[in-house]
Amino acid sequence: MKQYHIALSEEHSAKYAIIPGDPGRVEKIAAFLDDAKQVGNNREYNSYLGYLDGEKVLVVSTGIGGPSCAICVEELARIGVDTFIRVGTCGGMQPQVKPGDVVISTGAIRQDGTSREYLPIEFPAVADFHVTSALYNAAQNLGYDNHIGVVQAKDSFYGQHSPESMPIAPELQYKWEAWKRGGCLASEMEGAALFIVAASRGLRSGGVFHCVWNQEVSQSAMPKDRKEDTSCAIKTCIEALRILIKQDKEK
Repeated sequence: MKQYHIALSEEHSAKYAIIPGDPGRVEKIAAFLDDAKQVGNNREYNSYLGYLDGEKVLVVSTGIGGPSCAICVEELARIGVDTFIRVGTCGGMQPQVKPGDVVISTGAIRQDGTSREYLPIEFPAVADFHVTSALYNAAQNLGYDNHIGVVQAKDSFYGQHSPESMPIAPELQYKWEAWKRGGCLASEMEGAALFIVAASRGLRSGGVFHCVWNQEVSQSAMPKDRKEDTSCAIKTCIEALRILIKQDKEK
């Protein structure tokens, strides 16, 4: 059956999926796969199917934010995917997280709306241990500067970058300071939805992010010192997927 939003069906089934947010990043990721071909392009969901170490892998964009990410995960799961790695971008929140660094999320702060329609807020948004371990080992093997820990998943981009302009500015600024004091590494927009949907459906998921900028260090809402090249995060994801495929074959 063809899925309503992603426009894929069981004929495109794969065990593994890489899910960037940006539709334009899909082809760049698919270039690392063998025999990759576009199999769908509907709304924000640009889809390629290829092979990695003999296993079918889907690369599907989710667009921006939790709602479209959750839809993508739900519909991919319906056609057979059970392992998801999000390759995204983020903004650093701790001084040691610099533009160009790789951030691997162990969990996400649930400052979103989507995940609340799956599980109560007390339930943590946590990445799968094996996926996270594979991402960490991949980044180490590749020699990339990396950080592993909690990220913030928000719904409003400008609620983060221009909180003073919002009617609830005091609440946003208070929480931002709390997240930093708690050691939150970076801010992004889909991690909580991914981890909670995966937990609800019995799926494996993890997240790796390219740090574009660090507004805390630059003291600017939209820093000029930014690095847009996501290659390191993509290569970390591909190497991690190789590790997971090997582990799964050995089981």
